[in-house]
Amino acid sequence: MAQKASKLVIVTEKVLLKKVAKIIDESGATGYTVVAAGGKGSRGVRSSGQPSVGDAFSNVKFEVLTPNRDMAVKISDEVAGQFFDDYSGIAYICDVMEVLHAHTF
Repeated sequence: MAQKASKLVIVTEKVLLKKVAKIIDESGATGYTVVAAGGKGSRGVRSSGQPSVGDAFSNVKFEVLTPNRDMAVKISDEVAGQFFDDYSGIAYICDVMEVLHAHTF
């Protein structure tokens, strides 16, 4: 049976990986996916000149499925409040129409 959910996406500096993961874990979320990320934003290009996802990058992207929007907003607010004044980052929420083949999230 398909379930509805919210997906929180956080893109921030790799140096914050463990701290952001701790906030997610402490929120009650059951897990997340994290991958290397790169690109261009208001603080410039995060690479040696061209966007790529090699080790020259210092950004990561978290994707967190939450059972409701409130949990996603709580995680986002905590991460932004602690880190986004001093580190680059963005967070956004996507509505997930259906979660397929999930045991639990």
